[in-house]
Amino acid sequence: MVQDAGPRRLPRAERELQILDVAHALFAERGFGVVTMEDVAVQVGVTKPLLYAYFGNKERLYLACMERAGDALLAAVGPALAEAAGPADALGLGLHAFFAFLDGDRDAWRVLFDETLPAGGEIARRVADYRERLVTLVAQSQLALLPEEHRARAATDTEALAHALLGAAEALGRWWLRTGAISAQEAAELLIATVDPGLRERGARAGRLTSDPPTGATS
Repeated sequence: MVQDAGPRRLPRAERELQILDVAHALFAERGFGVVTMEDVAVQVGVTKPLLYAYFGNKERLYLACMERAGDALLAAVGPALAEAAGPADALGLGLHAFFAFLDGDRDAWRVLFDETLPAGGEIARRVADYRERLVTLVAQSQLALLPEEHRARAATDTEALAHALLGAAEALGRWWLRTGAISAQEAAELLIATVDPGLRERGARAGRLTSDPPTGATS
């Protein structure tokens, strides 16, 4: 009679990916504050000592999951912004990419914007870094579409507005995930239709906003 040899041994790189996949799903489902290393080890089918040997502690394991989620979000929004023909077009394309990412990979969103994360420490710093990188991406895309002579004057206001826009998108995204009352595309269009008129009016007064129509905005 052949005895069960137990879990199959995997190369380290393959095992790490398996652990990350399981941990990512658990963190997304339950939140950082609830998931334990024991939970992850049991789901993967490995011992806790092996898990600690690979990732050190729960914080480092979470950071590895968060890095994948954050890079995926930046990779989704960045190319969309690069296609914009003007600042208003960038608003529409960026928000649609943001909500399409949310709709297509809800686990990544929940990992990156987990409300159970600690308020301080390395995790908080890394989350803030990803938010700052996203804000910078949005602000720089807007500035690049302005006439060069207006960019220095517009830099501070553009950065502030990028922070406000990301905050609004996060808040709307949380509501959308909780309720599912409208589609992700409709959520994007709602925010575009709400924000765009004010940005256009403000830009028109400053004489530095092009008149291209926002992508996907409702009339």
